[in-house]
Amino acid sequence: MSRSKIVVLDFGSQYAHLIAKRFRMLGYYSEIALPSTDLSVFENCRGIVFSGGPSSVYDEKVPEFNSEILNLDIPILGLCYGHYIVQLGYNGKVGKAETGEFGFAELNLNPDVKCPLFEGIEPKQQVWMSHQDGVLALGEGFEVVGSTKDCPFAATQNLAKKRFSLQCHCEVKDTPCGNQIFENFANFCGMEKNWDQDTVLNVILEGIKKDAAGRNVLLFLSGGVDSTITFALLNKALGQDRVLGLHIDNGFMRKNESANVAEAYRKFGFNNFIVEDASESFLKAISGLTDPQKKRMAVGENFITVRNEVVAKQHLDESQWLLAQGTLYPDIIESGGTKNSNTIKTHHNRVQGIQELIAKGLIIEPIRDLYKDEVRAIGKKLGLSDELVMRHPFPGPGLSINVLCNDGKSWTDKDEEEFRAAKKELEEVKIDQFCEKCSKTMIRSVLPVRSVGVQGDFRTYRFPAVLSFKEETSDSEGFFHVPGKREKVEAASSAITNSAKYLNRTLIKLYQKPGIKDADLKLQEGYCDRQRLDQLREVDNIVLTELHKTGWYNKIFQHLTIDLPYASCKNHASFVLRPVCSEDVMTARFAWIDSEVMDSILKQIASLEFVDTVYFDATNKPPATFGWE
Repeated sequence: MSRSKIVVLDFGSQYAHLIAKRFRMLGYYSEIALPSTDLSVFENCRGIVFSGGPSSVYDEKVPEFNSEILNLDIPILGLCYGHYIVQLGYNGKVGKAETGEFGFAELNLNPDVKCPLFEGIEPKQQVWMSHQDGVLALGEGFEVVGSTKDCPFAATQNLAKKRFSLQCHCEVKDTPCGNQIFENFANFCGMEKNWDQDTVLNVILEGIKKDAAGRNVLLFLSGGVDSTITFALLNKALGQDRVLGLHIDNGFMRKNESANVAEAYRKFGFNNFIVEDASESFLKAISGLTDPQKKRMAVGENFITVRNEVVAKQHLDESQWLLAQGTLYPDIIESGGTKNSNTIKTHHNRVQGIQELIAKGLIIEPIRDLYKDEVRAIGKKLGLSDELVMRHPFPGPGLSINVLCNDGKSWTDKDEEEFRAAKKELEEVKIDQFCEKCSKTMIRSVLPVRSVGVQGDFRTYRFPAVLSFKEETSDSEGFFHVPGKREKVEAASSAITNSAKYLNRTLIKLYQKPGIKDADLKLQEGYCDRQRLDQLREVDNIVLTELHKTGWYNKIFQHLTIDLPYASCKNHASFVLRPVCSEDVMTARFAWIDSEVMDSILKQIASLEFVDTVYFDATNKPPATFGWE
């Protein structure tokens, strides 16, 4: 007997699969389908959700959509891009919004309209927005359910047609009422609870047995949460004698990371893994590279090279060995891995060599349909320790993607033009969150480096804004005053990135070496080599050690330390501290760490001779990604 379901149509949003995941976590089975799918897909379907997507509905090339879906007598909920599709389907009008919204907004519900989606929900709600377009005129039969300051048609309904559309993203945790909205939609659809964690685990284990089909599995074992839990799943499904974990020390590990990883595995009882030191091979593979995408691809391709060398060295029969990866769904989405999605960054587990193996059916990815929090829940269900399950994420390319590079030649006239435009934007944006005294001491600047971001499901590559507050009473050791509370910093950060075309991050300057003036800091020639990696390891280790010591490690999702080739001389560097809180990696808020903890971290970092400046990345996702590359 087929299972009742909610079908999510994927218009290419980073969040499409997250919608399906939310319904599953609430206990409702859901599936992903293309918007062009045949109507037969909707057999036994109780409700349909249209996801967001990177396109504008008026673009030349938009996702193909089977408009017959709108004629089905099944409730439909449209989100963001899906909001526009629903409205256009009933002769509404969509265009460029007067003001785009990225990040938090306040949704105010219409007191004169009763909406089934908002049963039991307070009339004022925090919601998460990520859009530049908007509904300009409602479709026939629709009424306004709610609005925000800059979005008059933020929530709409047509009860006669069983149609709802929302501008916000209910699927992310930063819309706190999102789960209730989905629960209400499922109830409106008449869905019954038919999905749980035991079912998920069984589906994964049965999938592994089916995909392996009697063959053995070699797993890239980074030591991170995803590969560790994949390792445990493979061992449970196939047995340790059919699974071999390969931990590659690629030279991009944190301080003592490989030794710590091996010890943690042995302690848990995993003995079917080997450690391969391939650091020289990887350093050679990225030598001289500055482009982040090329760097990622070089790292990913070199994993295949090392894997082949290990297979030969271990005398493994390749016809009997599959390659496994701890790939998550966000990795696939950000790599443009679904038909309508936009590439945010190329993950090492989606480079050409891996794609070729996937096409040949030689790759197995047991958790590719899951998100980080789901994976952790599975790990705990398997009995793994918190030491393994709750570690901060650490991607395969490791610290290599935290070292920004510059060849000293690639700054173009276009870069200079956009850099000047970014500085002008920053000067013009209104920042009135801070007290009058702080505002008078605030200095605005822009760093001449670019980092990756994501806005409206598109990849951006823009400059970071810097706010610094140097009061006359500040100490002479180079430490800067940080004004106000988190909310004020967050509001200022959003004000900058929401209104700027050339800025996608906001930094707060925390420290600058005494004696060094702003004019002394320049973009230096610098690559991802052993010297810079060792410097980064030292700074990163100071931060993580202090976070562990104070209990902050378990309060945040991840901390990244970024090394910038922006300094007073070639052998020095500037560093960015990037602590984030997240549930599913798709969205995040920067973490506001206690001042005493941060002061201790900064004093230790400042004692390192090669450190010129330290910044704090006060940007949410979106508009910024977790890392800078």
